[in-house]
Amino acid sequence: MDGLVAVSWGPGRIDLFWRGGDRALWHRWWDGAGWSTPESLGGALASGPAVTAWAVDQMEVFAIFDDGELWDRYWDGVSWHPWESLGGELAGDPAASSCGPDRLDVFALGRDGRTWHRWWNGTRWMEWERLAGDR
Repeated sequence: MDGLVAVSWGPGRIDLFWRGGDRALWHRWWDGAGWSTPESLGGALASGPAVTAWAVDQMEVFAIFDDGELWDRYWDGVSWHPWESLGGELAGDPAASSCGPDRLDVFALGRDGRTWHRWWNGTRWMEWERLAGDR
C-alpha cells in the first residue's frame, strides 16, 4: 500500500484510496456501520493518488501515470466513470481540493520543477496554468 488518501462526502462516510502493490488504484469505504471490502479501480499509477469531493456522493480521484499525464476517475453517485487523461508533463504526487459545488482544483509538480494547476469550472476542464511566482 502506498499513498493513502481519504475524503468524506457526507455524514458517516469516509472513502480511502491508495496505490496497491500492483500499481492499480484501490478503494474502500466506511458507511457508518462498517468497512467495505477493498476494490480495484484499475490504472497503472506512477504516483500516489489525490482525491476530493465536491458534493454529496460526488468525488474525483487523480493520479499521474507513466506517461507523465494526470489521469482521473470520478464517482457520480451511481458508478465510477473510466479513467481519462487531463494531460500535463508531471512528476511526483498530485493534490486536489474543491471550494464549492462543481468546482475542482488539482495541482501537480511539473517535470520542469514548477507547480501546475488545472480546474473544473462546472462545465469543462480549464487548461493547465503554471502558478505565478513559483520558485
